[in-house]
Amino acid sequence: MHHRTAVRVLCLTLAATGLAACTVSRTNEGSPAPDEAPPAAQAPGGDGAGDPYYPEDGNPGYDVTAYHVQITYDPGTKALQGDTLVTAKASAELPEFNLDLQGLEVSAVTVGDAEAEFAREGDHELVITPSSPVAEGDTFTTRVRYDGVPEAARQGSLGENGWQLSSSGGAFAAGEPHSATSWYPANDTPKDKATFKLDARVPNGWSVVSNGVESPATPGGDGWTTYHWNEPTRIATYLTTVGIDKWTFERSTLPSGTPVVSAYAPGAEDKKSVESKLPEIIAFLETKFGPYPQSAAGGIYINENIGFSLETQGRPIYAAWAEEPVVVHENAHMWWGNSVTVSEWKDICLNECFASYAQWLWDEAKYGANLDEQYRVEVARSTDDLWSGKLYDMGAGNEFGAVYEKGPLALHALRREIGEDAFNKVLKDWPTKHRDANASWPQFEKFVSEIAGRDLTDFFEAWFRDDTQPADEYLYPGPLRK
Repeated sequence: MHHRTAVRVLCLTLAATGLAACTVSRTNEGSPAPDEAPPAAQAPGGDGAGDPYYPEDGNPGYDVTAYHVQITYDPGTKALQGDTLVTAKASAELPEFNLDLQGLEVSAVTVGDAEAEFAREGDHELVITPSSPVAEGDTFTTRVRYDGVPEAARQGSLGENGWQLSSSGGAFAAGEPHSATSWYPANDTPKDKATFKLDARVPNGWSVVSNGVESPATPGGDGWTTYHWNEPTRIATYLTTVGIDKWTFERSTLPSGTPVVSAYAPGAEDKKSVESKLPEIIAFLETKFGPYPQSAAGGIYINENIGFSLETQGRPIYAAWAEEPVVVHENAHMWWGNSVTVSEWKDICLNECFASYAQWLWDEAKYGANLDEQYRVEVARSTDDLWSGKLYDMGAGNEFGAVYEKGPLALHALRREIGEDAFNKVLKDWPTKHRDANASWPQFEKFVSEIAGRDLTDFFEAWFRDDTQPADEYLYPGPLRK
């Protein structure tokens, strides 16, 4: 995610300095680091996956392996009909279990081939009671049929999360930490990544963009057309999206053969020049982070001034104000946040600090930015407000505060603390080690200390865990000290 204010901060920084503008299996998620307490045990089939910031999000007792979402959406009436198949493996016996779904009216649920009882509880719980308990270790399917007028999921710190209407009459889904359950039932926790397939039926004249690889659309002969998208790389629910509009599409491939599909809403066609940089940006990021880890690439350019752009997997959603730095930021997330996903929301620096620092790296490589001088300028004009924001375990609702400004400063200090060779090894080896998995900030601290060959506890405490300006020995390490 890229907060609009962060773009302005970057532009001010450039002006002040005179600058121009390997697949790893799921077992790689690993156990908690020694200094990280394991999450509280959750009752199988209960409500909440155990994230301390959003304790009611997600559900224990099963692991989703695949979503197949089928929707029909009429922009004229704003009504959606959905039919979603969730494939999961039970990690315990399940006399009942929950899915998360916001608002929409459920008409039928089946588990396997049998009808199941269901009830709604709280804001977003769909409680399902199968005709017979699901046995531990069994792979099972749950089909949910539903309809209604989708609503935004919840208000986030940067604006609305979830289903949103566009000025052209279409709609799109975007938001962090919540989005998916405004339009399909899901186990809404980043811990439970799964493949994602979408079949979306819309009236002729409208079209659909989503995650992953595109298949040819299917005309219905009844005035409606179904669009097909398939994301074979496991994805966290908040990174899924759908966009319904009168899109202008551009299609190409990267040198690796990865398909590129970019879509422009009416009024956003002028962003084609921004998106034209995408192959160069991905090629650069590969030199820093390793091979591109997603099944597809591209961008979704909406003509809306929402408060954020979002790294929806393989195909970010860009607000109307997004320019080149934002494209760098959101595509850095394909490694930092999408391929390697947070274990809990307090780990969000693993996403945003690194995507923000990727912008610094791009400016260094492409525009000759003197990052040491840029760092000193930013530190010199910093205030207590900058230092008071924590980068790890910052508290619910504060996830998107310090990470965009203090985050890249902290990573540049880390780079100077451990040296170029060690820092570059961190940038490549971490996404490789945890590819297609989840990881935590305490695991990252341990990982970096191992690569550096020394204990970095005090450095990490000063920069990432504390809420005051670091002492000079950590603020000006190595060549940053004049």
